Amino acid sequence: MTKKIVQYAFIQTLPVLCGYIFMGIAFGILLERGGYNFLWAFLISLIIYSGSMQFVLIGLLGGGMGLFSVILLTLSVQSRHIFYGLSFIEKFKEMGKIGWYMVFSLTDETYSLLCGMQIPKELNEKKVFFTVAFLNQSYWVVGCTLGAILGGFIGFDTTGIDFAMTALFVVIFIEQWTSFKSHIPALVGTGCGVGALVIFGASAFILPALIASVGLLLILKSHIPQGEAQEVYQ
Repeated sequence: MTKKIVQYAFIQTLPVLCGYIFMGIAFGILLERGGYNFLWAFLISLIIYSGSMQFVLIGLLGGGMGLFSVILLTLSVQSRHIFYGLSFIEKFKEMGKIGWYMVFSLTDETYSLLCGMQIPKELNEKKVFFTVAFLNQSYWVVGCTLGAILGGFIGFDTTGIDFAMTALFVVIFIEQWTSFKSHIPALVGTGCGVGALVIFGASAFILPALIASVGLLLILKSHIPQGEAQEVYQ
C-alpha cells in the first residue's frame, strides 16, 4: 500500500472521519449508559460494524427479544445493504479474499464514497477501495471505544446525541449534490424516500424506497450524463 494511496484515501474519508468519531462517541456513551463498558463498545464496533443497527442493539441487549425477532429486525434495518452489495459484486469478486472484507465493511458512508470518488489513474483502484473501507471502520471503532470511556465521566443529559448519524447523512447528501451536474439521482432518492415514508411509515419505508429508487433510476438512466450514470450504477 503506497503512501499516495493512503493520503488520497484519507483526504476522501475526512468527512466520514468527522462524522464517525462523533457518531461513534454518541454510540459509546449510550452503550455505557446501558451498563456496558468500553470493551463491549470495541468488540461490537469491530465485529458488528453497523451504525444504525448498533444504536438499535443498545435497546435489544437484555431486552428479552427472541432470536427470530432480532433477525427480522436486523434484516429490516439493514436491507438497503442488499442493493449496495449488488452494485459492487463484480468489483469485489476481482479483489479476491479482500473482497470478503469489502462486503462486510460496505456501510452507507463507505458506499457513497466508493460511488463518488474520481480515483486518479496512477492509483490502484482496488487498493484505494480497501484503504477507504479500512480507514472508515478504524474511525468508527475509535469513536465507539472513546465514547464508552468518556461516558463514565459525563454527567449532563445526553438526550438527542444520536442525531449525529442524521447530521452525517445530511453532509454526505450535500457533498453528492454539489459534486454531480445531474441531480436526478438525488431527487429520485429523496422523492422515493419521502413517498415511502408517507405510505409505509417510519418503521418499514427503507426497502420500498430503495426498490422504487432503483427502478426509476433504471428508467431514467438515459437522462443522466454518461459518466455520472456509471458512478451511480457501478
